[in-house]
Amino acid sequence: MTNSSAPSRLLVLFGGQSAEHDVSCVTAKHVLDAARRDRYDIVPVGISRDGQWSLAEWSSDLESLDPSGTPVDPFTILRETAVAGGAVLPLLHGPMGEDGTLQGLCEMANVPYAGSGVLGSALAMDKIAAKNALLAAGVPQAAWFGFNVDEITDATATNLLRELGSPVFVKPANMGSSVGVSRAETVEETKAALDLAASYDEWIVVEEAITGREIEISVLGNRSPRTSLPGEIVAGADFYTYEDKYHDGVAKLVIPAPLDDAEIAEMQSIAVDAYRALRVEGLARADFFYEPAGRGWLVNELNTMPGFTPISMYPKMWQASGLEYPDLIDELVELAYERDSRRKRNTTR
Repeated sequence: MTNSSAPSRLLVLFGGQSAEHDVSCVTAKHVLDAARRDRYDIVPVGISRDGQWSLAEWSSDLESLDPSGTPVDPFTILRETAVAGGAVLPLLHGPMGEDGTLQGLCEMANVPYAGSGVLGSALAMDKIAAKNALLAAGVPQAAWFGFNVDEITDATATNLLRELGSPVFVKPANMGSSVGVSRAETVEETKAALDLAASYDEWIVVEEAITGREIEISVLGNRSPRTSLPGEIVAGADFYTYEDKYHDGVAKLVIPAPLDDAEIAEMQSIAVDAYRALRVEGLARADFFYEPAGRGWLVNELNTMPGFTPISMYPKMWQASGLEYPDLIDELVELAYERDSRRKRNTTR
């Protein structure tokens, strides 16, 4: 944080061009509700579905923020924030926001920003790249296959079920919030699932189904990350759906998860290993499957900009660990400044 007693500028970006646009608008509203107004000069900027950046109005009685308003030039508003000694809090989910593209723009504008850098964001966003990086680092995970849509043939669905068993989970490689995800048991269902995933991304990942517990943990920090207490998801459907995550579905969230100290310690250690393997900084939610009588902890994925709605797991797990919502926002901003200062020591300018 800057040394000035005046509030520091905080540019809050939300909306975006991905299928997770609405989730981002809800996330931003709740972050703005919780942010300390005496500490930050908050400038909310919405990005429309067609990529237009606009100043947005905030009101505590809104259910989500409206990304429309007075148009602004992206690079200009970022540079103004940098000159003012401020930071960017990018609350965009999915492609064109969480995948390194926006992070690269912030780098070009020389402005501190919260969350992972370009590489960490891109690696964690692409499920195939992430799984390959975790594999190289020896991080345990479920069986999977990844491929481009051009590689799909008439035999693909049959081969996947033979290799992975039934059912399988089919996902777009670069999407979050369970968008485009399907559970498939038969050849016909798998073909339909591949078609759905291909409508969101040209890269697809197919995973074996795990008979185990779904447990998540929040990670926070740059070079020295720490972890929260874990939380368990008891899904209301065949898997943890978009409705469960963002519209108060029937999934049950248990925080802290009923685990013994040794189980928690092992999970926390693996989460930090995965965090470092993917070069993540700032924050991430690490999602696990747990087979107590089988392979133990299996990393599913790391989400570098998890949801921040009142029913979202990331802030709820930190709250259960003693870190309240406003303090969490403050720490994310502090981490943005810390990383920016560290990186500037290695500048070539």
